[in-house]
Amino acid sequence: MGKQRSTKGTGQVRIISGSWRGRRLQVPDLPGLRPSGDRARETLFNWLQPGLPGARVLDLFAGSGALGFEAASRGAQMVTLVEQAPQAVAALRAARELLQADAVTIHHGDALAWLGQLPPRSLDLIFLDPPFGTELAAQALQLLETGDGLAANGRLYLESSLQEAPVTVAASLSLEREKQLGEVRMQLFRKS
Repeated sequence: MGKQRSTKGTGQVRIISGSWRGRRLQVPDLPGLRPSGDRARETLFNWLQPGLPGARVLDLFAGSGALGFEAASRGAQMVTLVEQAPQAVAALRAARELLQADAVTIHHGDALAWLGQLPPRSLDLIFLDPPFGTELAAQALQLLETGDGLAANGRLYLESSLQEAPVTVAASLSLEREKQLGEVRMQLFRKS
């Protein structure tokens, strides 16, 4: 939960498109929680849209759930949110109930431990947006490489701080898209 908090939209995130377009989700006021902003999510989901309907999605370090709920709103078949902070998990469960999001499953626990238990090639898309200033992205990428949870041609979205060196990814992941937005590095990889 070491994410830096955005000053824009504090307390809520808005679903940009899909079946829940315009709906707002409550975000708990937790130290370090940094929901992805509208502009970053709009860019990301423009990149992802053709492959979202029917996709199996994992949102690690879910925080506000903005990425996972947006994916479900746009037609993902199954979305799993993994978050450790109890207040964030309570907010995610409340959002799931509010939206009647049957395709969304919420797991309260350590994202790295959960990632280590993934069945091989079980996911089409993984959102990896851990707290900045930690080694969690590198650790998660190592577990993904070892466990092989991403399906062939699956995609991995990595959000990181421009203040930090880019994380090394497995040779099986090729960079498909990259953008810098404010202090954030957005990278989309595809598994070969």
